[in-house]
Amino acid sequence: MYETNMYEGMLAETVTVAAPDGVAINAYFARPLGPGPFPGVVLMHHMPAWDEWYKEATRKMAHHGYLAICPDLYHRAGSGAPDDVAAKVRSEGGIADDQVVGDAEACMKLLRSLPYCSGKVGILGSCSGGRHACLAACRTPGWDAIVDLWGGGVVMEEKDLRPKRPVAPIDYSDGLNCPLLGIFGDEDRAPTPDQVAQHEAELKRLGKDYEFHMYAGAGHGFFYHDRPAYRQQQAVEGWAKVFDFLNRQLG
Repeated sequence: MYETNMYEGMLAETVTVAAPDGVAINAYFARPLGPGPFPGVVLMHHMPAWDEWYKEATRKMAHHGYLAICPDLYHRAGSGAPDDVAAKVRSEGGIADDQVVGDAEACMKLLRSLPYCSGKVGILGSCSGGRHACLAACRTPGWDAIVDLWGGGVVMEEKDLRPKRPVAPIDYSDGLNCPLLGIFGDEDRAPTPDQVAQHEAELKRLGKDYEFHMYAGAGHGFFYHDRPAYRQQQAVEGWAKVFDFLNRQLG
């Protein structure tokens, strides 16, 4: 419960994380000041890259009492303006799923190694980052919760598979061992409502712990307050569901 006389303090900075392939990738890390212990959240950024919105979201997590880290998933493509880096990554066919899963796991292990971590760590991503969060949560043990914000490409047709993305994340669903929250818009085209329904049907068939929420009048990226896709009412309600879910699952 927030009260106006509470002490508030935060540390936010760029750090490096040792990835499994031996590369030290940049990551944005934010945490509340104080002894904790605090639960952790790994944020997987979207295709617009490691940008200002995601760093704001990382600090938002810290404001709500989480150790939050957002790795630069495009670090190996070089540095520059986020849009330019994203364009380079897009021209190269994206990034490899195995690499993303490894980067996420490295961040999870880093958070758990901190003396002020409670030991519980979740993962959150939007757009392509939602897809990556699903991949990581299904393929790597140890996650305590996942938040998928309109992750496109969780459901894939065979013609869309390629060497860097050889398996659709939905086909890894049996490996999901933590609760999943999904937030979607009914005007989205990636994922479409039909794809969301397909994902939900598979989770239900496997007996997984999940909750999906579909927002009317919202399209892709409706949390992004710096873009025309922003929908204020739906975003406020969606964020409330995110923090309620994380509080229940991570404490």
